[in-house]
This record gives sequence, structure tokens and C-alpha cells, in this order.
Amino acid sequence: MEDFTIKHVSLERSDNMERHRTEDFSSSNALVVRRGAPFRVTLQLEGRPLNPKTDNIRIKVMIGRLYAIMPVTLTKKVSPTHWKAFMDPESLDLMNPSIFISSPVSSSVGCYRFQLCVFTQDRQKKRAVGRFILLCNPWCREDEVYIPFEDQREEYILNDSGLLFMGTPMNMVARPWSFDQYEPGVLEACLNLLQVSPQHQKNRRMDYVNRNNPVYISRVVSAMINCEDDRGVLKGKWSGNFKDGVNPSSWTGSGDILRQWVESGYSPVKYGQCWVFAAVMCTVMRVLGIPCRVVTNFNSAHDTNDNLVIEEFYSECGKKLNRSRDSIWNFHVWVECWMSRKDLGSGVDGWQVLDPTPQERSGGVFCCGPAPVKAIKDRSIELPFDVPFVYAEVNADVHMIVLRGDKVLSVSKDTERVGSFICTKAVGYPRQQNITGDYKHVRSPSSTLSSRSSNMSGDSTSSCMKDVFVFLTLDKAPVAGEPVRFTVRVINKLNAPKMLKVHLNAQAKEYNNSPLDSFWENHGVIKMGPMEEKVLRQQIVPAEYEDVVGDNLINLAVVLEDMEGMGRVLATEEFNIASPEINIEIADEDRIIPNKQQTATVTFTNPFSHPVSGVLTITGAGLIQGKLHYRMPPLCPGGAVEQRITFIPSKVGTKMLQASLSFSNMNSTIRGYKIVSVQRA
Repeated sequence: MEDFTIKHVSLERSDNMERHRTEDFSSSNALVVRRGAPFRVTLQLEGRPLNPKTDNIRIKVMIGRLYAIMPVTLTKKVSPTHWKAFMDPESLDLMNPSIFISSPVSSSVGCYRFQLCVFTQDRQKKRAVGRFILLCNPWCREDEVYIPFEDQREEYILNDSGLLFMGTPMNMVARPWSFDQYEPGVLEACLNLLQVSPQHQKNRRMDYVNRNNPVYISRVVSAMINCEDDRGVLKGKWSGNFKDGVNPSSWTGSGDILRQWVESGYSPVKYGQCWVFAAVMCTVMRVLGIPCRVVTNFNSAHDTNDNLVIEEFYSECGKKLNRSRDSIWNFHVWVECWMSRKDLGSGVDGWQVLDPTPQERSGGVFCCGPAPVKAIKDRSIELPFDVPFVYAEVNADVHMIVLRGDKVLSVSKDTERVGSFICTKAVGYPRQQNITGDYKHVRSPSSTLSSRSSNMSGDSTSSCMKDVFVFLTLDKAPVAGEPVRFTVRVINKLNAPKMLKVHLNAQAKEYNNSPLDSFWENHGVIKMGPMEEKVLRQQIVPAEYEDVVGDNLINLAVVLEDMEGMGRVLATEEFNIASPEINIEIADEDRIIPNKQQTATVTFTNPFSHPVSGVLTITGAGLIQGKLHYRMPPLCPGGAVEQRITFIPSKVGTKMLQASLSFSNMNSTIRGYKIVSVQRA
């Protein structure tokens, strides 16, 4: 009897990847599918047709040394807990039979090999081989990462660009970021990250077994994004110069970082700070199929001694001092991943905090989470992982202490500043979403924020000043090129006059609490009558702050000194100065389709009091391959520059065109972005 041979095996990449919502991973040659759903493999036979009654087909799937063997049946019923292979008898082409392979919803993530063996009636064995990449499946109800709404899956899995929020609550900066999960080499880098991890190197079999669990995966990734304990992706640096690497503020996306890490033989990429660590982790988790979003906590506490109190020290003239191991970062960025927590019970399913920025060790290594957001809100600090640490980041009290030498002149308390606003990018829209109420019981939830006094001076320990109050308020959110205007309000509640010295001090500071030298001071004397209130209006002109701000923030403080005693009262405000924006306009933006050239115009107007020059960089995943660079000649104050660019979209969907201008004569970079909707032709 004539026999047959297997001439070709088709992995049906296009059809399978469209069904599994992985078609955008087209830059990879691999078949990429999601667990818990079948994919199709087609055999092209030569010779006689397949005889399902006498030809037995078995499939062996392997990841590392783990494997499963399954017979190919003619029943379409699949199991959520076992590997299954079947042929559809209703559409079976015996010369080109299609076999469907279905993985369990608890399959391990990673690169698989498969062998297909056909045993004929005369005991001949025919063999074919192939490979596929298996990811988590947030579309599958039985998967632990299932998230129930399609718009959330679009945002937290498929979206390859987003916004990171920085600055301060009253003057928030939305920084564009390209997650780049579909760019060449990124999928492979994310899978390599699991292979390079200490867990895999120590015990490969157990690592493959545990990769079915998103809790395990997320802890491995959290540790591997930083390089403190392993061959991780990023080296952190928060001060000094970055000449032997890249300034963290210069990164615009995850792709360059992950590719550089792989190309260097897994040497850490220099340098990252919190938003870079978080954004790169978001890329890795979305690639692996775990819903992920980047979250910003404004006024984030780092409580080193676990007493839920952060101490800040000031000189008697209002200069912030570096005297405490505790700190408050003006903003801190982490990620949340969506998963069920079978290890803890269903009450804490949903969003989990993960923080790859190396701050504290967890289980002996620098990682954090997954800490259930619900547990943080309910102060369930007995739960793993790292709930107490994250709880302190959003709930600690602040004690502000005024010193003369080592002598304490006053102490004031603030119970509102830490975790004052927590946000993430809104689903489907380029704006922030207030999620503060997910983390803490907010007294008066509001999406709008206003300036407030940063201390309650009535808590002062100096009895002779207990009836004098001071409030410091910015008149409006500061903007580059305009004076910073603010108001000091002093209230004397005594039935007696007061002579007070007023010390005003402004110093640049890095967002992670490192104060720099003062760049502006003002001192004076005021006489307060009994029960009198006075308003002092002040301003800092652009020429006084332009040279020191850049990507820094400003710490502004006022200290009132009792000229008749030792009493002091303090009020502070920390703020950022909004940078000018780069404007991007696209011609015919309602008719953008793949593979058709488009034109965009990028414009910038110099708001500074001095000429500026620099390099303009344009990027856009799915729109531009690589980067476009343009050197900008010196631009006088008030002058404008315009640059026309062309781009050809390669992918359908919502994309982001980014522009960044790095100044050559200022320590600053400004940015702009445009959301681009690429329609099917």
C-alpha cells in the first residue's frame, strides 16, 4: 500500500496570531499564542491521504525538560487543565489535515517545542517539529490574569504607548512613553529576562514549573528590572553626572533599553530612575500577557524605620537639610498588575503593586510586591508581599523640624501630604485617572487639586509662637518663562503686637528628596498688631530660576522668627515649573492608513529669557523605524522654529508620535506628543 510523507508543516502564523490577539508581534518569526485557547497546525502530505482510523498521531510539547504527550482525537472537547490535540471531523482535509493544539490555562509562560509523530498501520513513524511562544491570556475567564472588559485589555495589554505622570499634584506633567512591545527584539528580550534570572539559573525545572503563576512571574520580573542582585536590565542613579551612560530623563521608550541589555550580553543599562524602571517593567508584563499599568504616587514616603513617620529638617532660615534617612519623593512611579490571588483568597484579587525600583529588599532581594491594592487600603499588613512598605509610602505622617545647630526650635506635623494624589493613565484617553481612593480612605475625593499650606503651624512645640500661624500658597501653577508668584499669609491670634523676622528660601531639589543649594532668599521684618492678619506677595523672576530648575523641582519655605524669643513657625511648598511644550500637527489626521506616507509639523517657541539650541528627536513605535534627529540652531527669546517630518505607519491602531528637544546650553529636555489613530485601509 502506498505510504505518505509529511512534506511541510504550517504553523498558520497569521490566522493563529490574529485569533490569539498577538498579530502585532509580527516582527518576530515565532508563532506567538496565548494559553487556554487552541491554535492550528496544518500538515501537507505527499503520497496517500491520512487515514484517521489506522494512522495514530501523537504530539509532544516541551518547555525545557518538562513535557506533555497527547493523542490527536476527533473530538473538539478541550480541557482547561490538560493539554489536548484534536482534528475537526467536519472540516477535515485528509491530504492537508489541520490539528488543533490546546494548552491548559495554567500552562507555564515561555518558548515551547513540539514534536508531531504519526504511527501508520505498518508501524512506520513520521515526524515533524515546530516551536511556539506561549503567553498568559487575559481574554480567558479561567486564566488568573483574566480582566473582564475589552477596553481594559486594549489599554493594559495591547497598547504600546502611554503617559507617565510626574511633577507635583498641582502642576502635573504627562510624559509620553513608548512601551515598544511589538518592536523588533523586544519580545525576545522579555523572554530572555526569564531565562537569565537567578531562579532559572539555580533550578531550571522548578522555574519552568512556577512560570504558570503570575505572582511568581511578577516577582521574578520585579527583581530582574534592576541589577542589584542579578544580571538585571537597569542600573539606577539618582545624582551626579551620567556621562558614562544615559541620563534617565533622556529615555523615551523601553525598546532601546531592552535591546541594549541583550546586545551587551546582559550587562545593566545605565541609567534608570523610578519611572524608567516602572515603564520597562510595564513593557515586560504586557509582553508576557499580564495586564499592567504605570502608577504615580505623589509625595511618596520612604519610611526606613517602619514608624510611619517621615522627619524633615530645616535651618532656622528655611533651608531644607539632609539630616534624615527617611525621605519623601515628590513623586514615585511603580506598576500595578492585574491577577487573582489564589494564595491569599479572593478578597484581594485585582490590582497588585509591584515596584522594580531598588529601595528595600523583599525576601532577600531588591524587589517589591505583588502587594494587593485592597490590602493596602484595608491595612492588612500581615499579608505578603511588602504590604507594610507600600502602606507607608501612601500613609506616613510628616514631622517638619526647624533647627539651630542641633537644637530643635519647632516641630510641625502634616497628616495630609503623603500619598496626596495617586493616578494612572485613563483607559482609552490621554489623561490621568485619580485612583487615590483605591489605596486609602479619602476624606473628600476630588480629581482637582489646589495649593495648600504644607504645615499646621499650630502644632508647633514653641509655646511662645503657638498663636502665630503662617500659610504659603502659590498664586497659580508656575510656567517656564513667567515669574513664580506666591503669597505668605501671617495670622497673629494674640491680643498683643508681635515683631517677626520673615525668612524666605528657595532651593532646587531632585524629585527623590535631595535638596541642592539655595538659589533665592529674601529676609525682612514685619510688625503684627493684635489679632492682625497680613498678606505678603512675593515673586521669583525667570532669570533667577532658569539656570537651576531643568528636571529638578523647587522647595520653597518660609520661617517666621519671634524677635522676642526662640519661637519659629514654618510653612513649605514644593513645586515644579511646567516646561514649554512642543506642538505636533498632522496633515489629514483623520485619514491615516498603513503604508501611506504622512506629514507632520513640529513647532517650538522659546519662552526663556536667553537663546537656546539643541537636538530635536522624533520617535513613534509603529510609525517611524528608529529615530529622526534634527539639530536646532540658536533660537532667540520669543523665537519659533518649525520642522516638517514624514512618516509611514506600519500598524493599525492607536499610536503615539513623540518629540523631545534636548538643550545644549541648559540641563533640560522638553517634550511633546501626538496621539495618532491609524485606520484600516
